[in-house]
Amino acid sequence: MRLPKVLFVEDDAALRLTQSLYLEREGFAVVAASGRQEARRALREEAFDAVVTDLRLGEGSGLEVLADVQALRPDAETVVITGYGSVESAVEAMKRGAYDYLTKPVDPELLVRILRKALDRRRLRRQVDHLTQRFAEEAGLNRIVAESPAMRAVMERLDDVAQSDAPVLIEGESGTGKELMAKWIHHRSRRASGPFVGINCGAVPETLLETELFGHVRGAFTGAHQAKKGLFEAADGGTLFLDEVGEISPAFQIKLLRTLQEGTIRRVGSVKETSVDVRLIAASNQNVAQLVREGRFRPDLYYRIHVVPIVLPPLRERRKDILPLARAVLERLSRRMGRKMPTLTPEASQKLLDYPWPGNVRELENALERVLIFSRSETIDAPALQLEPLEETFRLSLNPSPGHSPPRDFKKSSDGMPPDSKILDAQNAGMFPGTSNTPRQESAPMRHNASDLSLAEVERRHILWVLAQCGHNKTKAAEILGIGTNTLWRKLKRYGRET
Repeated sequence: MRLPKVLFVEDDAALRLTQSLYLEREGFAVVAASGRQEARRALREEAFDAVVTDLRLGEGSGLEVLADVQALRPDAETVVITGYGSVESAVEAMKRGAYDYLTKPVDPELLVRILRKALDRRRLRRQVDHLTQRFAEEAGLNRIVAESPAMRAVMERLDDVAQSDAPVLIEGESGTGKELMAKWIHHRSRRASGPFVGINCGAVPETLLETELFGHVRGAFTGAHQAKKGLFEAADGGTLFLDEVGEISPAFQIKLLRTLQEGTIRRVGSVKETSVDVRLIAASNQNVAQLVREGRFRPDLYYRIHVVPIVLPPLRERRKDILPLARAVLERLSRRMGRKMPTLTPEASQKLLDYPWPGNVRELENALERVLIFSRSETIDAPALQLEPLEETFRLSLNPSPGHSPPRDFKKSSDGMPPDSKILDAQNAGMFPGTSNTPRQESAPMRHNASDLSLAEVERRHILWVLAQCGHNKTKAAEILGIGTNTLWRKLKRYGRET
């Protein structure tokens, strides 16, 4: 086991020798120095766990040694020794970062106790740093790439935002990393030691959202056999992240607004108010200001959560980040798969740069993971990157080319849209001209060319088509479409098909 290493700085030769011998007998590895220059040289050459220095030295001063320690070995703890009547200097040293001080004559047993306490604090600080780093890795914070001017500006703004408790609204397209940025703010804030709790408001049915956020008491409703703490209480002392806040219904927006204004929550079925200390970060892939103008989001709630707005740029506006992101993703995925990281050929790199990335960073990650799954090559060339713009996806889903027979296995792609390689067998469903099956009511309008339809009409027909293929299972359809069940319900209500 390695002995803790201590630098002992004292200009009195006899005291330097006796104290060094005592510390060595107590299990410390000691390096002695007679003044600042010797101490500075030792600090440059070796790493120390702690430094003990007299404030008054024949050459230099203890405060100068303290400054050298902080500059050269900031991880080391410092203990200062002062003569009787100069306690003010010792207090000044502590203000500058010293752990503790002793007055002469020095009690060697007391010095050992103080050193061990100082080393315990250093050990705890390093454990906290390690756990913080591990949290950052698990949260994905080490995956953030910000070489483009647009992303550098965002990161600078996030650093400023982290120092306050003001509510934050993060807006950006799907896949731009809104939750990752929320975790970054939390990780850099004074609430970093508290919990980070997140929820996707669009994925929770409106009837359950209140109990999810506020909790409930026993017997509040059928099946409430025991009390449950809500996410506001779970995030007490930390950060609550509300993703897709634009999906919250106007009725629940009123309850959320009251909680944010009063700083209290009331569990479902209870009359008792409970105080909560929570920093709120909300996110949306929609323009919330536009939702306010359309009457779908309360203005008072908007102004409550819009104290600090953050807009994340899409990947197509971060061209300088694309290749560094790709390399970081390949390194992470290769390590996870236990294989050597492949390199991108110049042609593959150019293909990544030219692609518009409608699914943003999430689509980039999925595209590269797909390559690693199906290829063991040490290089990735352009043909291996199977990329297809979203517009082409819509064209193929609405008007398959002659001879094109889409597979039956329909699953959601990385950006939530059905790629041509995963579209249901539309011909078997009777959706396209020339099929013998009787078409469903929802699929008949799809006989038009995509170019004849507005985007809203394309969306309506596609949603009704997917719903029909899922046997009108709204939960399954919402999952395939990549939207929340609340969003799907509102769209069907608009189409007059909510039942």
